[in-house]
Order: sequence, then structure tokens, then C-alpha cells
Amino acid sequence: MIKRIVKMTFQPDKVDEFLTVFDQSKKMIRDFPGCNYMELLRDKADQHVLFTVSVWDSVDSLDQYRNSEFFEATWTKTRALFLEKAEAWSLDVQDSPKDQEETP
Repeated sequence: MIKRIVKMTFQPDKVDEFLTVFDQSKKMIRDFPGCNYMELLRDKADQHVLFTVSVWDSVDSLDQYRNSEFFEATWTKTRALFLEKAEAWSLDVQDSPKDQEETP
């Protein structure tokens, strides 16, 4: 299982347009085979910086999504709204709350 974090910095006047694209796409992303979770976060200090955090079964699952026609169409619309190039990280979970042992 991997987590994927994508940081997107939008042109300030294009954030609402991105939110529309996201709203139209989020169900298909969340329902994509291998996607276990996906959320959108917004930076409190900089309102035109948003992040997606997603959890995937594997790198292969993420790659299948990233190579899909759906992703290409959605990313093309999204990328056109950027102020800066997106940054992305794929991470292995090293420790999570479910790994904690209960204490009496």
C-alpha cells in the first residue's frame, strides 16, 4: 500500500475552476480500481495551494490510473490552471495509528 501526495499551486483566479473539475472527477478517482482513499486539502496560509492525498493498493494500481484516458483528460484540464508545476510524492507507510498497540 502506498500514499500519494500531490501539491498543486493554482493561479488565484483559477481555483474555483479547479474545484469544479475536482467535483466532477472525485467519484471516478475514488472508484478507480486500487484506490482506497482520496481527499482534497487546502493550505490555510495560501488558499490557492491545494493537495490531494490518496491511498493505493500498489504502485501498479497508481500507474494504471495515471496511464488511463480518464486521468489524461482530467490532468490536462487541471494542469492548465497551475501557477507552478505540481509536486508529487509516492510514499510507503512506515508507521500508522493502526500499528500502535493498545495500552491498558
